[in-house]
Amino acid sequence: MKKEDIISILKSLNDIIKTQYHAEVVGIFGSYVRGEEKATSDIDVLVKFDEQATLFDLVGLGDYLEEQFHIKVDIVPIDTIKKEIKEEVLKEAIYI
Repeated sequence: MKKEDIISILKSLNDIIKTQYHAEVVGIFGSYVRGEEKATSDIDVLVKFDEQATLFDLVGLGDYLEEQFHIKVDIVPIDTIKKEIKEEVLKEAIYI
């Protein structure tokens, strides 16, 4: 799967993600963005959760996106990125 396909699918799912999981997809980063993905690579998705979001929303969103992509998805809340790598992640990300 190409990064353009991932972005297109995420854009098409944004309304569902907002209403069902209290979240907004911010972008993607990692191996798919760098063009270094392998068969075992996951999709790293930056997400901003609403204040009302719960742990169930985080887990549910991950499961939902894995069903859509048929690939492991790593949900990364943007406000939980470690400060040591945050600048690099945000610079590398493709924003949606």
